[in-house]
Amino acid sequence: MSSAPKKATHVEKKITPKRFVFLLLDQFTMLSFASAIEPLRIANRVIGQPAYCWVLTGEGPASVNCSNGASFQLDTALPEVGRDDTILVCGGIDVQRATTKGILAWLRREARRGVTIGGLCTGTYSLAKAGLLDGKRATIHWENQDGFLEEFEQVRLTKSIFVIDGNRMSTAGGTASLDMMLKIISADHGDDVANTVADQLIYSTIRTDQDSQRLSIPTRIGVRHPKLSQVIQMMEKAIEEPISPADLAEDVGMSTRQLERLFRRYLNRSPKRYYMELRLSKARNLLMQTDMSVINVALACGFASPSHFSKCYRAHYSTTPYRERGTQGGLPLRLSI
Repeated sequence: MSSAPKKATHVEKKITPKRFVFLLLDQFTMLSFASAIEPLRIANRVIGQPAYCWVLTGEGPASVNCSNGASFQLDTALPEVGRDDTILVCGGIDVQRATTKGILAWLRREARRGVTIGGLCTGTYSLAKAGLLDGKRATIHWENQDGFLEEFEQVRLTKSIFVIDGNRMSTAGGTASLDMMLKIISADHGDDVANTVADQLIYSTIRTDQDSQRLSIPTRIGVRHPKLSQVIQMMEKAIEEPISPADLAEDVGMSTRQLERLFRRYLNRSPKRYYMELRLSKARNLLMQTDMSVINVALACGFASPSHFSKCYRAHYSTTPYRERGTQGGLPLRLSI
């Protein structure tokens, strides 16, 4: 940016900077981190004084790599933070491995002191593993929700782009961090400052915690047909206990044959086949993101028989569930974005 932005407000009183402590886990996602730290930097320019400051921390050694290979120098190693500070855990690929005992102990210690703690991207996993989200609302990237729900039933997981529940925060990853930080800036210094920061970032539509992560079903499938979208939504919500094509058709006021023609016309497959692909996709996520047994994965995806599950899985992915799990060296491929 070539010139300083116009100040949204005239500040006469000196502001005590609000400090953010960014905990960078190994292989963290740069986009989510950058989307959180850049609004703070620009807010300082807009306000005309350092309203925010930050430090980068980690378990060590002196630097940490993000998932695109870039290396970041750490300012400190897991310090004791002030009660008015905010910790943001930046996660990414293989977050289970990166969430070490030392990290968990540090998060629990700071939580006991009443510090506000948030998770960016898969950083939500670290908070949940530390027990800091029990009974709380939270979010995580849509691709990781299936595995997260199976492991942390006590967390009230939502599909929002970000969630702020008391002194716990979480984002779904990607640019969702930007929306959450703009909300924080707005709460601290007003809408004018937040809007000016968004303008500087060429961010024309500020989303709220009511916005969902994924594109709408019509946009995702490239078809705008109300009844087709309604049926797909019903399928996505009933993976563990699949609904029969006849019941799906009846619920949208169609005959089974009409529903069959609708799917073949727009999606080039039968409703039964489309439903099967949804169930197998969830099964693959669970195999790669959790340590659930193959039998339990089958049950969670609506298969009463493990042998039938294996047969369908092999037909779709050209490998068996057991081999899929085996390609990860006996361990699931941990929550990656």
